[in-house]
Amino acid sequence: MGLCVFDLDHTLVRTPLDLAAMAAEMRRRLEARCGPLPPRQERYRIGELLAHCRAHAPALEADLWRLALEREHRAMEQATLEAGALEAVAGTRAAGFRTAVWTNNAREVSLPALARLGLLEHLDLVVTRDDMRALKPDPDGWRVIAAHFGEVGVAVVVGDSWVDGVAAAAVGVPFVAYRPRPGEMDRFKVTPVAWTDDLATLPAWLVTRWSGAP
Repeated sequence: MGLCVFDLDHTLVRTPLDLAAMAAEMRRRLEARCGPLPPRQERYRIGELLAHCRAHAPALEADLWRLALEREHRAMEQATLEAGALEAVAGTRAAGFRTAVWTNNAREVSLPALARLGLLEHLDLVVTRDDMRALKPDPDGWRVIAAHFGEVGVAVVVGDSWVDGVAAAAVGVPFVAYRPRPGEMDRFKVTPVAWTDDLATLPAWLVTRWSGAP
C-alpha cells in the first residue's frame, strides 16, 4: 500500500490566509502582555509565539488561538481549488494509494472547505492541529497518520512550504515541493525528491516512481 499526504493551504486549496500577518498580530498581543520579545532578523513563527505564550502568559493562549481561528474561518470561506488539485487527489487514490491531508489548520474550518470543494470524498484521513501535539514543522502529525494506516509500502508528502519538507524529513518520508517560494527550500535545508508546478501530473509520477508499490 502506498500513501500520499497533502498539505492543505496553497497546495490543495488557494486562500488569502496570511500567516505572517497572523504571527504579527499574535506577537503584538503577546508583547502587550509580556513585554518585547528578543529582537532577531528572522520573524517569529506562530508555533514559537504559542510556545512562548504557554511559558510566560498561559492565560493568553486561548485568545491567540481564537485569533488564529477567526482568520482561518475568513480565509477558508474564500478557498478555491488549486489547479489540478482534484485530479491529483482523486487520481492518486485511483492509482491505489491511500490519501491524507496534514494541515496546521483547525478541523472545524478544514473539513467544510474540503467537502465544499469536492476533495473530502477522495481522502482517507484528515489530520488537523486538533489531532496534533505540535504544529508543522514539528512532525507529530505523522504519529497520527502512522497510527491510522499502520505499515505502508511507500509514502510521500506533498506541500508548498518548507515546514512540510522539514516535517517530512524528520520522519524519513520523501517530499514533493509544489510551487514553493523561491529560495525557501535551500534556506531551510529541505531537499525535495521532486518539484512540480502541476498537481495533475502527480498520480502518473507516483506510479512511475513506485511502480507496483501501492
